[in-house]
Amino acid sequence: MKNTITTIAAVITILFSANAIQANTSKTEKSAIEIAESTQLQAVYDAYFNVKDALIKSDSKLTSAKAKDLVTAITAVKMDKLKSNEHTVWMKVMKKLSSDAKSISATTDLKKQRETFKSLSKSTYDLIKVSSPDQPIYKQYCPMADADWLSKEKAVKNPYYGSSMLTCGNVVETIK
Repeated sequence: MKNTITTIAAVITILFSANAIQANTSKTEKSAIEIAESTQLQAVYDAYFNVKDALIKSDSKLTSAKAKDLVTAITAVKMDKLKSNEHTVWMKVMKKLSSDAKSISATTDLKKQRETFKSLSKSTYDLIKVSSPDQPIYKQYCPMADADWLSKEKAVKNPYYGSSMLTCGNVVETIK
């Protein structure tokens, strides 16, 4: 009788241990999936910010190169890994986002790059608005260009005029 109780206790302990291990494995797998989902669009956002920074410097060749990186990031997004709300917006903005990035990468005319950046910023805004960014993102507006852009910094650095009007603009929204 004592052996039977000991055996049953051992079996119950093993079952609880196996269940706990399986639960931890599921949490780890879920975390890995969530990380993959969040990095899907983060690469696109990072590439967008690099294009913006190149425009701030008024460096058309660098802007073109950074826009090529953005095209690569857009192409690498696996739509089936996006959250449903991100997927919905991605389907609406993907073609325009890709088209604008390709257009900016194909020219070294700073004026054309900046004009196209307006549309690129609108599409990126629509997408980042439904995401949960890791840090606050600031939507900024320049009345002289009548255009918005996104920034990781609250301080205004205008991509539409570069050094000629670097601080022209203001924060109009904080996305968290």
